Amino acid sequence: MRIAILSRNPNLYSTRRLKEAGEQRGHEVDIIDTLHCYMDITSNKPTVRYKGDALPQYDAVIPRIGASVTFYGTAVVRQFEMMGTYSINESVAISRSRDKLRSLQLLSRKGIGLPRTGFAHRPDNVDDLIKNVGGAPLVIKLLEGTQGIGVVLADTKKAAESIIEAFMGLNANILVQEFIKEAGGADIRCLVVGGKVVAAMKRQAAEGEFRSNLHRGGSAEIVRLSAAERRTAIDAAKAMGLNMCGVDILRSNNGPVVMEVNSSPGLEGIETATGKDVAGMVFQFLEKSARGSTKTRGQG
Repeated sequence: MRIAILSRNPNLYSTRRLKEAGEQRGHEVDIIDTLHCYMDITSNKPTVRYKGDALPQYDAVIPRIGASVTFYGTAVVRQFEMMGTYSINESVAISRSRDKLRSLQLLSRKGIGLPRTGFAHRPDNVDDLIKNVGGAPLVIKLLEGTQGIGVVLADTKKAAESIIEAFMGLNANILVQEFIKEAGGADIRCLVVGGKVVAAMKRQAAEGEFRSNLHRGGSAEIVRLSAAERRTAIDAAKAMGLNMCGVDILRSNNGPVVMEVNSSPGLEGIETATGKDVAGMVFQFLEKSARGSTKTRGQG
């Protein structure tokens, strides 16, 4: 098959591994800078142009779209879909997962475990917002934050009030969530491909840190999932309509709760921690599915 990887940086581990894995399986794999694509959207024959020429017809695309370019990136994926190209993650599903509020609402509607969460822009009663998620300590998140940026732990009610008021002063949309203390600064990243958890790792926050992101100095190790955790990850991916994603889960006293569903999960940490060829599994899925329809699945 001829497959395009939409990525701004061909030297990133995930992009390189996907290209290597695809070529090892006999596919022709091109890396295309998403922001350098341009489109004639009024033509009755949809095309994507790149560096002065129309791109060839691809059998499939693998979007590796960063959060900062979601709007344009999903427009490019949508154009490929109009051309009849199969995208491992469809444009609507990517947009759905990138909107933290929308994704939590969709997960909640499907009955998937979540931390108690409040959403606010300019609450008249900050005290009630804090009380509604169980009081301090609590976590306050900027709606647009990524990789742990814009995520703050407020240890006391007074600190929570100050942080919420500061974000309000910046005209920011925020999520207020209960702090899952029993998780001990650890979360589980489940890599879901084609409705199956193909790899999982436990990420432990660095000393003195509550965010377990590897970008923030966290460590990773292979983990054995419970049946409930595996089911939660699969259900979360299905609710988002994503064929490939990372589902971040916390172990709470009430069972597994989902923190986030990532439509462009990094492969380096999970391949290193588990020793699994996740990139190869992505192409195994494409080989079975890329002849399929581009009809959007999921709700919302």
